[in-house]
Amino acid sequence: MNNLCKMNNPYSDDKVIDACSLFGAMDTTGKRFSGEGVIKAITNMHVRSNGLGGGFAIYGLYPEYANHYAFHIMYLSQEGKSEVEAFLKQRFRIVAAEEVPTQPIPAIVDPPIVWRYFVEVDPQKCGGKSEDDYVVGRVMEINTGIKDSFVFSSGKNMAVFKGVGYPEEIAEYFCLEQYEGYLWTAHGRFPTNTPGWWGGAHPFNILDWTVVHNGEISSYGINQRFLEEFGYHCTMQTDTEIIAYAFDLLVRKHGLPIEIVAKIVAPPFWSDIERSPAHEQKLFRTLRQVYGSLLLNGPFTVIIAHQGEMIGLTDRIRLRPLTVGTKGSMLYLSSEEASIRLICPDLERAWIPMGGEPIVGSLEKPLVPRGVVIAGGANTDAN
Repeated sequence: MNNLCKMNNPYSDDKVIDACSLFGAMDTTGKRFSGEGVIKAITNMHVRSNGLGGGFAIYGLYPEYANHYAFHIMYLSQEGKSEVEAFLKQRFRIVAAEEVPTQPIPAIVDPPIVWRYFVEVDPQKCGGKSEDDYVVGRVMEINTGIKDSFVFSSGKNMAVFKGVGYPEEIAEYFCLEQYEGYLWTAHGRFPTNTPGWWGGAHPFNILDWTVVHNGEISSYGINQRFLEEFGYHCTMQTDTEIIAYAFDLLVRKHGLPIEIVAKIVAPPFWSDIERSPAHEQKLFRTLRQVYGSLLLNGPFTVIIAHQGEMIGLTDRIRLRPLTVGTKGSMLYLSSEEASIRLICPDLERAWIPMGGEPIVGSLEKPLVPRGVVIAGGANTDAN
């Protein structure tokens, strides 16, 4: 365990079981807002992280390039940058390219070079695949085949900003006060089993999917092997990466609804399945037979986002915290209720969702919480 971990863990335990901070905010009308409140909320959970990773995902921030894939790429060397740019010119039409604006701050030491590219796909180069599948293939090709280069954001009209530092330091470094979006997620990292490095900070991304995570995925090995069969390769040295790829596979490629995906990654216990109605038993058993290798074993809370939706989900017995808050069209997800109330003190509702039950905020349909636990502790089946 490194010295930074020991500073926040004076008893020198092997694990720090409650750390990492998560926050998400979404205006379900699609109205864009600055990240000032999100940065304030994640900063309020400063002690949950240790400075070895912070990051943000923002949706709706590139309206002038809304129909182009926005690649954010970090480089550890100029040689890597030159090779990647030659690769991009051969396989895409580059509409615009620039270094991501940053400002020097004392806390950020030895950062990589970070550039963004807005690109179009030539359908003739797709070989019969969809444009999204083509992009996923090229991202994997860069991340596995070109030295010192990592594509860490690759969606349309969205982007990830992340690095080694506390979240508020990453926000200042990347000048995030200049951006607006209708959906923001944020993460403060406390790595225990994996290295703290720029590519390993959260959020993790593929296309427009992003994931921030608190917990530990002990099934990483089997999850990784299953995803590799579909062309996904893990290169960021952390268990969370597989969650982004799993949601892309299950929702985008296999066309499954979020409610079914939740039953794959956080399925009911066999004892609960046996007590379910016959039609549900058949569904749950089929999902376990087909997608058993994507069950996420271990404690976790995740906030998953893509265009038009923000999803909160915990493991089946809720071993990591998640609080939901709403006011008007705003949906908030957080590791701590205090951070929500810091920026929205007059919440209309606040509750703790049941384990394994997804909370979905959407531009297309209103939030309808089911089977929730109110923050005071009472059970309800609110509509």
